[in-house]
Amino acid sequence: MRKAVIGALLIGLLFGPATCLAGLAVLLNPAAQASCLPSAGLSVGAIPHSLSVTTTDGDTFTLSHQQLTHAATIITVGDRTKGVGREGVVIALMAALTESTLEMLSNTSAYPESANHPNDGDGGDHDSLGLFQMRPSTGWGTLADLMDPHYQARAFYGGPTGPNHGSPRGLLDIPGWQGMDKGAAAQAVEVSAYPDRYATFEPVGQKIIEALTGGRERGDDGGIPVPETSNVVLPLPAGVGVKTSGFGIRVHPITGETRLHTGVDYSAPTGTPILATANGRVYFAGATAGYGHIILIDHTVNGKRVSSGYAHMFGERIYARAGDPVTAGQHIADIGMSGYTTGPHLHFEIRPGGGWSAPVDPEPWLLSHGAAALHGAATTTDASGCAAQPDRHPRPSGSAVRGGPARVRGRQGDQPLQRRTTNRAHSGSLLNPA
Repeated sequence: MRKAVIGALLIGLLFGPATCLAGLAVLLNPAAQASCLPSAGLSVGAIPHSLSVTTTDGDTFTLSHQQLTHAATIITVGDRTKGVGREGVVIALMAALTESTLEMLSNTSAYPESANHPNDGDGGDHDSLGLFQMRPSTGWGTLADLMDPHYQARAFYGGPTGPNHGSPRGLLDIPGWQGMDKGAAAQAVEVSAYPDRYATFEPVGQKIIEALTGGRERGDDGGIPVPETSNVVLPLPAGVGVKTSGFGIRVHPITGETRLHTGVDYSAPTGTPILATANGRVYFAGATAGYGHIILIDHTVNGKRVSSGYAHMFGERIYARAGDPVTAGQHIADIGMSGYTTGPHLHFEIRPGGGWSAPVDPEPWLLSHGAAALHGAATTTDASGCAAQPDRHPRPSGSAVRGGPARVRGRQGDQPLQRRTTNRAHSGSLLNPA
C-alpha cells in the first residue's frame, strides 16, 4: 500500500503543489489511507450486444451479450463491496476472463447435476465450476453456490462480507493486494499453475468497464476522445540512450526464436526518465508476460490515431495510469528491466491506428514528425512548485541510425547473457546521434 501511495505522490509532483500536499498528508497520516481510498463509483448501464476486445498479446475476440452480462454482475458486486474499488473490479474481470472467458461453466464429469443449473457450457478442469472456476473440494462453496454468478463474485472479492470469511482467501483477504501487480493479485486468489496468464487480460477488463459503465465522455467511435496534437518528442532525454536492437525480424535473445521485434531498444541506466512522445491518454499501464511492465498511450497526431508503447519498467516506477491524460515530454516512468530482458533499457513502439494495432518502425515515424529532444522531462517543477519547460532541440533530418556499429559493453538492452560480447549496437540513433 505504501508503494501505491508513494506512486500517487510522484504523480502529484507532476500535476501541481495542491495534489502533492494532499499526497504528503496521506503519507504522514496512515489512517487517512483507508478513509481516502476511492470507491468504485461504477454504475452499469445498457449492456452491449457484443464487444470486441484485444489482449496484451494481440489476440482479438468478441464477447457476447451473455458474457458481458456476467461481467456486469462482477462489476455490480464489486461496486457494492467496501474496499474493492475500480482496481479490484479490474482484477476480478481479469481472473474470470482467464478462468472461463466470462462463462458460467458446469462440470458434468465431476458433478453431473451441475448441468441442471443455468450454464453457458460444460468445463472439465478437476471439479472446478463457474466464472472463476472455483472448487467445492477446496472450500469455495457448494455446487449450488458455485453455479450462481453473484455468489462467485462475492467469493472472489471475499473480505468481511464475503461468504467464506477468509478461507479460502478472496481479494480483500490478501494483505497488500492494492500494491501488487493486477495479475499477481488475481493469482493470489486463484492460485493457478499458470500465474502469468492473468496479466494479458488487463486491457480487456478496462475496456469492459468503460463499455458497461459509460466511463468518461466518448467520441463518435465509442472510444475516449484523444486531443489532437502535432507536438512530438523523443522518449528519452537528449543525449541519453544507446540503440541496441532495431525494429524487424531477429533472433530473440532470451527464447532463441526468430520473430518480429516490434520496436526499438535503447539501453540506459536504471531510473532514467521515460517521456511521453506526444499529448494523449494512457490506454494501458501494467504488467504483461514478455514486455514486463508497459505503458500504452493513445494519441491523435496530425489528425491520425496512433499509440506509443514503452516497456520493461518496474511496476513501482510507473507514474501514469489507464485513463490519465499526458502531455508531450511528461515523465511517465523510469527505465527498468522487467520482463524478457538482459539489462536496463527502454523498448519503444509506435502502433498506427491506436490500441494494440500492428507496430511500425518507430524511428522513421519519429523523424517524419520532427520529434524534438528534451533536456529532461517537460513536466518538472521549479523551486516555487510551478511547471518549468526545458529547452527543445529538434534533430536534423537524417540523423537517425548513422555511423558504423560499435560494441556495447556490459548487459544492456536485449543482449544475450552468454553472448553479450558478440552483440553490437549502432553508435548513432535518434536518441544519441554519433
